[in-house]
Amino acid sequence: MPPRYTPGMFYRRRVAEIMSREILTLPDARRLLERAANRHAPVPREDVAVAVLSHRDLLAASFPLFADVSPQEERPALSRISVGEVMHQALIIPLQTPVPEAAQIMLQPKLGCLPVTDGEGRLLGIITEADFARLAVRLLELLQPRREPSRPDLR
Repeated sequence: MPPRYTPGMFYRRRVAEIMSREILTLPDARRLLERAANRHAPVPREDVAVAVLSHRDLLAASFPLFADVSPQEERPALSRISVGEVMHQALIIPLQTPVPEAAQIMLQPKLGCLPVTDGEGRLLGIITEADFARLAVRLLELLQPRREPSRPDLR
């Protein structure tokens, strides 16, 4: 039988318990975001998050759909733009940040993610909108009334 969860258990959780721990190098991040597998990647320098590369950053650096540019012209032009030119400064949180506090931080400037670091500032993972969506699903499941097992009518 799965453990019983209460809403209070989620309120006391720390971002360390729900964040994604996969850290990507710059070349990996570019390939991953171009395939649209993820929408955000922390960009570390010597294990310290210095920036975030987002799908939105890549879109901003690409040609608009209505531009009169062929794929043969677009590829060389875009290959001259480094990831460093399109990434944006990261707002970083420590590993022990309470989940509600992290959510509030993300809501204020409408951030899609927050890199998470340890006490020495080393990058450990990233918490994203998707992590919060998964948490919300679990909380909503808790709020659903439990169904009584069906009993045969013994009249």
